[in-house]
Amino acid sequence: MPVTLKMGELMSEDEFFQFCQMNDTLEFERDSNGNIIVMSPTGSFTGNFNSRISGYLFIWNESTGLGEVFDSSAGFTLPNGAVRSPDVSWIKEEKWAALSQADKEKFAPVCPDFVVEIRSKSDDIKYLQNKMGEYIDNGTQLGWLIDRFDNKVYIYSSRKTMFVHDTLHLQLSGEEVLPGFELDLGALIK
Repeated sequence: MPVTLKMGELMSEDEFFQFCQMNDTLEFERDSNGNIIVMSPTGSFTGNFNSRISGYLFIWNESTGLGEVFDSSAGFTLPNGAVRSPDVSWIKEEKWAALSQADKEKFAPVCPDFVVEIRSKSDDIKYLQNKMGEYIDNGTQLGWLIDRFDNKVYIYSSRKTMFVHDTLHLQLSGEEVLPGFELDLGALIK
């Protein structure tokens, strides 16, 4: 479970970025109220699982050239002011290209079009579900929450719908957001 530090005085965007750079051995997020969330490292299995999903998305993206893929260390400033770092994320090329180089060097002020969150042993499922809702409310078009511990996949869409699959052995589709992207999730579970 992440630790939340309640902040009496909010840091500006630049101050929060500098704070994160000064503490670069730690991972932080910030919620829309300005509270800083200290993130714990994932277990090795979850880190490997995350990398494998990122790899498949990267290969698809290289063949299509439709956007940019980011790993879990990339932070984004959402329209509601929260700074979040999805486990895997993707942004359409035109949105990414519209950002200045200065914005790209910090926590880019953009909400990813596609996100993946993978539940690790230290994660509370309700916390992750709320985070997925926040992504959708801020502009994410498609999101997958993969819960290895309860064998469930939650699929979120910009239409404010959520589908729950009670198995990890399924083929996930990038739908119209990631045209032609398919992920055989069951093949990744070892």
